[in-house]
Formats: sequence, C-alpha cells, structure tokens
Amino acid sequence: MKQYRITGMTCASCQAHVEKAVSKIDGVKNASVSLLTNTLMVDGEVSDQTVIQAVESAGYGAVREDAHQTDNDKIAEQKDALMDRETPKLKKRLIWSAGFLLVLMYITMGHNMLACPLPSFLAHNHIGLGLTQMLLAAAVMIINKEFFVSGFRSLFHGAPNMDTLVALGSSVSFGWSVYVLYQMTVLVTDGTANMDLMALYHDQLYFESAAMIPCLITIGKTLEAVSKGRTTDALKNLLKMAPQSAVLIKDGKEVKVGIAEVKIGDIFAVKPGEAIPVDGVVISGSSAVDESALSGESLPVDKAVNDQVSAATINQSGYIQARAVRVGEDTAFAQIIQMVSDASATKAPIAKIADKVSGIFVPAVMIIALAVMIIWLLLGQSVSYALEKAISVLVISCPCALGLATPTAIMVANGVGAKHGILFKTSEALENTGRTQIAVLDKTGTITAGRPEVTEIVPADGIKKEALLETAAALEEHSEHPLAKAIMSYASAADMHAEEIDALAVHAGNGLEGKLQGQKVYGGSLAYLQTKIHIPAKYIQASENLAERGMTPVFFAKEDQLLGMIGIADAIKQDSAQAIAEIKAMGIETVMLTGDNLHTAKAIGAQAGVDHIIAGVRPDGKEKAAAELQKYGKVLMIGDGINDAPALSRADIGMAIGAGTDVAIDAADTVLMNSKLSDAAAAIRLSRAAIRNIHENLFWAFAYNIVLIPMAAGLYPGIQMNPMWGAAAMSLSSFTVCMNALRLNLAKIHDASSDHAMKQKADADKIEDVCRSFCTLETECAVTLENKKEEENKVKETVKIEGMMCAMCEKHVKAGLEAVEGISSAAASHEAGTAVITADRDIPEAEIKKAVEDAGYKFVGIEK
Repeated sequence: MKQYRITGMTCASCQAHVEKAVSKIDGVKNASVSLLTNTLMVDGEVSDQTVIQAVESAGYGAVREDAHQTDNDKIAEQKDALMDRETPKLKKRLIWSAGFLLVLMYITMGHNMLACPLPSFLAHNHIGLGLTQMLLAAAVMIINKEFFVSGFRSLFHGAPNMDTLVALGSSVSFGWSVYVLYQMTVLVTDGTANMDLMALYHDQLYFESAAMIPCLITIGKTLEAVSKGRTTDALKNLLKMAPQSAVLIKDGKEVKVGIAEVKIGDIFAVKPGEAIPVDGVVISGSSAVDESALSGESLPVDKAVNDQVSAATINQSGYIQARAVRVGEDTAFAQIIQMVSDASATKAPIAKIADKVSGIFVPAVMIIALAVMIIWLLLGQSVSYALEKAISVLVISCPCALGLATPTAIMVANGVGAKHGILFKTSEALENTGRTQIAVLDKTGTITAGRPEVTEIVPADGIKKEALLETAAALEEHSEHPLAKAIMSYASAADMHAEEIDALAVHAGNGLEGKLQGQKVYGGSLAYLQTKIHIPAKYIQASENLAERGMTPVFFAKEDQLLGMIGIADAIKQDSAQAIAEIKAMGIETVMLTGDNLHTAKAIGAQAGVDHIIAGVRPDGKEKAAAELQKYGKVLMIGDGINDAPALSRADIGMAIGAGTDVAIDAADTVLMNSKLSDAAAAIRLSRAAIRNIHENLFWAFAYNIVLIPMAAGLYPGIQMNPMWGAAAMSLSSFTVCMNALRLNLAKIHDASSDHAMKQKADADKIEDVCRSFCTLETECAVTLENKKEEENKVKETVKIEGMMCAMCEKHVKAGLEAVEGISSAAASHEAGTAVITADRDIPEAEIKKAVEDAGYKFVGIEK
C-alpha cells in the first residue's frame, strides 16, 4: 500500500475525482482518498510517476511519502500535513466579502427600497449606481475566485459540484446585469425617458445576487473547514502523546536520549509519573502502570519482573527498569496512531445530497436554457427576447434553494444539539447518525461510571460487618491502588476511622499484610489469601458469584481467621439501561465491546440490556470488530478512551463521551458533552429529524423549479416572466427552505414516545456470529442476553467429599458426577474437599451420593 500527499482538493467531488482518475490506471486494485488528511492510498503494482501523472491530469498535485523516513521525520511530516491552513484564509475572505457586500446591499436595499441617503453625485445617477454595484460585486467575486476556478474546472472535467452551481449562478447574474447596464448607457445616449432608465435599474440589475451567492457559500465553507480541522485534531493529539525521549542505562548511569536512538535490547528506566518510552519487559522493580491508553480500562495493572510494558502507558508508583523489545513504528501505541490514520483515510465519504443532485441538475438546466433560446429564435422571436427567456430559466434555477436545503437543516440541528450538549463535528456526522443500524458501546466509562466502588460486603460467619471494614480500612489506608481507594472512600462515607498498622508489606499484584494491635492481618486476592489461611469452599463459591456479577472480590483475614470479602465493581451509570432500551426500540442492534474479561462483561451486559457482547479485545481488536460489523449495517461506535480511537475512526460514525480522553473526543464525529448515554439516543432522534427535514427542503427546492422553469421559459399562455421575477421566485424558495429548517427547533429529542424501528434492520444472527468470532476464550464466547439468563437459571451446589488426594482423584469425581443426567459440569478440588456442580434441574441428593461413591470416594453432604 503506497501513500501520497494530495494538494488542491476542496470538496468531496474533488476527492471522488482523484479516486476515479487513479482507479482507471492499469494495475491499481484500490484507490482511497481522505479529504481530512489530504492523502491517497493506492493498492496495486503501479509506478509512482504513473500515479502522480494521473492526479496532475485531473487538476491536482501529488507527492509520494517517503517510506524510508525516520520516525521523527514521519511525525514531523504528519504534523505539517495536518496543520489547518485553510480556515485562516477562508475567515479572511469572509471578512472582506462581507465588507463589500454590506456596502452593495446598502445601495440596492437601503437606498432603493428604504430611501437611505447616498452622496449627491450618486443619489440620482442610475448609471453611476449601476457601475458602483458592478464594481462592488466584481470585488466580492474576485475575493472568492476559488469558487469560480473550482466550479468551472469541475464542469469542464464532467463532474460539476456545488462550486459549479455557485459559479454559474453568480456569473449569469453578473453577466446579465452587465448587459442591462450597457442597455442603460444606450438609453442615456439616445436621450430616452428617465422612467425607462429607472425601470431597467430597479427591475433587471442583479449585482447583489452575484455577490450574495459566493459570500453565503463562503460562510458554509468556513464552518466546514473548522470542522475538518477539529476532526484531524485526533491525529495531532495522538502524535503529541508519542514519547519523545527515553532514559537508558549505560555503564551503570542514566542517560537521556531521543526516542529514535532506542534500539531493541537497550535497558531503559522509568520513574513514577513518567511515560514508558517503548514496548519492553521489566527486568527489575515493580509498579502499577496506567494502561488506559491501550486497554481503556480504569484500573492500573501491577507490573513485576518479566511482565510486559507498553509505550505511552504511565508508570504510577514504583521505579522500574525494562529491556526494549519493540521500538519505533512497531510499538503498540505507534500501531494505534497508524490505525487511526488508516481508518480516516479509508472511510467512505458521505456524499452531500446537493452535490449528488447538482451533477444532474446543473447540466439539465443549462440544456433547457439553451433549448429555450433556440426554440424561441426558431419561432421568430428576437434575440433579446430569446436570451431573456434563457437567462430567466438560469436565474430561476439559481442554486440558492438547492444549496441551502442541506446546510440550513444541519445548522439548525447543530444548534439544537448544542443546547442539549450534543456536538456534531461535521454535517456527515449529523446525516449518518440517524441511519445507524448497529450501536457498538464501550463498557468502561461509557456504560459504566469508570471508577471502582464498593458494591457488596460479605462478612464471614460470626464476624460483624464493622470488624471487616475496620481491618480493611487499616490495611488499605496507605495503598495507592484504585481498589484500596474504593474501600477507603466507602469507609470514609461510613465515618469509620482507620487504625494505624505496623509492618505493612505490599506484594505487587497479590495483596498486602501487616500487624494490627499485635495481630497479623492480610488482604488481597483469593490466591494470595489461600497461601496464608484455609478458606472454606462456600466463600470460594461466593467469590465466584461476585465475579460473575461483575465484581472484584477482595479477601481479608486476621491471623488464621477469615474475616470476609468486599466486592468492588465499576457500576453502570444510572441512565445506561434506559438509554440502551431506547436505542433498541429504534430497531438498532446493540453490541457491548470491552477489553475486560468475559465474566465481568456478561454481568454488565445483563444489567445494561445489550443484545450482544464482545469481551477481551485490545484496540486493534476493537477496530477490527467495528470493520467486520460494518459488513452488516451502518455502525455507530460510542467510546471514551484512547483505546477506542481506532474503532471510533473506523466506524461509520464515532461518538465520544465528553468526560473521556481528548484523543477519543477528537477521533469521534460526535461528542456527548454531558457524558450521558441517553444523549446518544437523543442524537439519533435529532439526526433522523434532520434527515427528514433535508428531504423536505429538497422537495420544495425542486417543486419551485419544476413549476417555475416552464413559466420562465414562456410555456404558460398569458404569463410572461423576466429575470427579476425569476430572482423573486428563487428568493421565495430559499425563504421556504429556511423556515422549514427552523422547525427543527421544536424537536423533542429526549422524548421516546414517537420512536419507531427503522425499515432496514441489521441481521441479529450475523452480528452474533461476528461477536462469537472475536471470542477470546476456548469454551466461552460472546453471548447474548438470552444466553446469560439461561446461565442464571441453572442450579449450582457444592458437594463435600472425602478421600480425594490429587488431580487424578479430581478427574474421577468430575467424570462420575457429570455422568448424572442433568449435571452439565462439575469442578472438583482435592484441596478444598469439594466439587461444585452445575445442573439444569434439582438433582436428588441420593443420585449425587451414588455417583461419588461409585467413583470410589466418601460422600459427606451438600453445603447449605
């Protein structure tokens, strides 16, 4: 895949024209152009010179990006390419255009209609006023010459766009007005009555239209350029996050070097608070590392010797040294940058409705105007009469209504969205959101709150809740681990004071221990606590139940006595379940996409009510999942983390939570500033309302033309129309379009009572197949909510057994129990002396006893 930098593109039609030109080359399999990054991606066996010549023949410029550049050079070139140079130019053009247009409108509207004063040498000088109008209109047209260059160039290449409509409308108005101005000079020369001169001046000069059209379109172009600049900020921020330096260990000393100097095998050091420069393996020290840049999960990951660390993740606590294993563009973070860039480059552009229509409408109107002039000449009319009718057809077909149909609806809808904290960055985002068929939602920070909280406390038998909390608070008070902070926050809310602990020791990734009032106390994972004390089987089962419900169980003990466990979870937001229900009611399939484990994902998915689940995926997996789902419908991706950025760019529409990372917000097409998932449903409603409004506007724009073009051509008996009335009709159509767009202000975007399912729904079975294909476990896959409910309905019991001594004993017991009809699985443990069975029905105790004894072991009973 070769990449080229393209210059000279101004709109989606330019993008399509470059793609078309390159796609025609023999040997090119695929050509994709990104207007956002001004890049061309070419797949195929073709020389650089051939591609560049094809682009230049189409009227644009192309330069091959050097594949042998250093990483720093690539970053510098990418930053330079993404710099927004267009917006400042457009703002300057708009200011100058508006200045000249205001003076022109003062003369044509203020003086002619409202009798506003003018200098005496112009007040009654119609020729002078006409010349002044011509000069002012010419100034505006010269300032906006890019419209005319682009419009006529596109027309000559057979691909007219909106610039063509602007250029034709403005040029025809200006040309006709210049012709009328010459007629006025003839009247003055012949000494004709002043009334005739005034009639020509008031009725047939359209210099204000010639200037107004490019000025209004410049406003739209400026807004578009600003949106484009904000969209490419995603890549800019990713490039800013890339580490620029590293601290290497050389001859026992720390030496700071540029990131490009780090080689595979080098030893680097990272202090607390610093970013890890490259991918590596820890060789000394331990720490907690914030990997949200890669995984998106809120909890830091404990790192010790032989653990892997990744570039751009943040070392939070300890000092570590690591050996570099991947550097430069091979690091995981560099690959995320490349994925965001590639996704932006290959995303299919949503063609503007007006651009599509103009390709047919403009040539058709030109042919009609030419035909009208020829027909009237053949019927014996004068050249002036035939020309007047032809120009009337062109003027009445002025693109104002057609051009306003989409942007006015989008402008109003954007305003409505902004009032509710919903920001659409581009018109494409607004148009596409309402066509969503599959909504993919990140878990952490999107469906859930993104911060751990104590959700359940399970004291051991004979232990009071307060005693468990006091020990937990004492142990966790000096820990910086997020789970410890959750416990301390809960204890603080309960007005509980943590006692001072002695000899505190932290075992990274496992737990901690110390002495409280002379007694040893322990806290941590099940595996860690089992190395200190015996934990009864029922508490092991209870911890598994907590994990299945999306909680992380933390055990606590004093000396050899279990105090109990505390369940900590990232709880779902209050409005998540309702928002997902509303999205589903619109006929949209919902998929939860997360890097978390399947147990947690299933629990959260069941609470939220999603249709499908994909768990255990990293950023590249999320991007691939979004791409695969696009085969079965338009995909809306909702996320908040850096890890979501590739998927946000790849999806048809990316939607970021406002409380998320800057990179996620910049990569997305839409931002929910209030961080409420219910605003996602509101955004879909608003988009659907805007699309309906656009269609209505286009209908009215065409209805005026269909009715009035024949009238302008003189086909209605007894009705004659000159260009002045054509312009008036054009103005009326524009007024209707604007007023219709204003109705969007009345839209109730948070009202779900009028929601209806879309006609073309995505295939739920095919989506489920995609989810299963991204399964990361051998025996369990992404599951639907129905599968989750079936799992919850199964019976689980713990059987006490004596006589098991080893793993072979466990296999014998497992095989014996699973042979009983109705028992779907059995998990035996010779250490705990139990077997946990899962059954589809209540199994009589006698059947269980017989199976155990037939296997050669003693049945003790069933735990209650």
